[in-house]
Amino acid sequence: MSEHDVVFGFGAHSAIDDGPELLRMVQQADRDGLDHFSLSDHPYIGKRLDAYAAIGFLLGRTQHIAGFANVTNLPTRPAPMLARTVTTLSALSGGRVVLGMGAGGLWDRIADMGVPQLSPADAVDAFEEAIVLVKKLSGGGPPVTYQGRHYQVNEIEPAPVAAPPVWTGSVGPKSLAATGRVADGWIPGHAADWLSERYRTSRPVIDEAAAAVGRDPREIRTIFNFPGRITDQPLPATRDRDGRWIGGSVEQWVEELTGAVLEHGASGFTLFSPSGGTQDIGTLGRWATEIVPAVREAIAKQDA
Repeated sequence: MSEHDVVFGFGAHSAIDDGPELLRMVQQADRDGLDHFSLSDHPYIGKRLDAYAAIGFLLGRTQHIAGFANVTNLPTRPAPMLARTVTTLSALSGGRVVLGMGAGGLWDRIADMGVPQLSPADAVDAFEEAIVLVKKLSGGGPPVTYQGRHYQVNEIEPAPVAAPPVWTGSVGPKSLAATGRVADGWIPGHAADWLSERYRTSRPVIDEAAAAVGRDPREIRTIFNFPGRITDQPLPATRDRDGRWIGGSVEQWVEELTGAVLEHGASGFTLFSPSGGTQDIGTLGRWATEIVPAVREAIAKQDA
């Protein structure tokens, strides 16, 4: 059995009219053995599907695949209610949900939803409090009283369901440190990968913060949002002049991702299109049936 627990999925940015196609893609990914799908959460965009309503619907039409918001628009989804949402989804789906968390990026638009605008520092404090509170309101136990700066609950009974894994989209040093203290995974921002300066400078912040509170940094997985195209023939160069991955043949993808796991500690990949949007269903099929099994096999051989 492989010592590396690596997950593979795909991401989608779906408009209201894309619902039937999104369902078809998620059901195909479920049949093909992918581990997760992710949806963006931008509730101030009227043409977009609501992330959590869509995740619940899609989990109800699938058997194995997990769903998550990449990442949850936390300011518009207060932590106590978010805890109820994700534990309910987990209970109904047999644990097939991940909680993707962010401090809030587009604050001008978030504030247009009637949410008080927080300073960057306060937004990160609220983000860390929210992760702590979601975990406290999961897993059963006595009623919870929590008095934070941003969230307060009084004698609230936790759901008798374990909290889902929490993966964050942290970017700045303060939110990276919060990830190290309280989260279970990290999704590097701006589709940065393991060869990027962003990864090289950010991951140590997570690791140091984790160690400072007695956690093993290896418990916090890194899941990369990974755009690129799959070509029939090998490309002369799989990265551009700035060092960003652009894609290649199946064999080139397999070599790159296997190296990312074995040499750089990658523990997950979420496929996007080269433009950062949703891949077409044919490419998604190649990802799930050609690349992913080959990477899993290559990793297992190294671990044997």
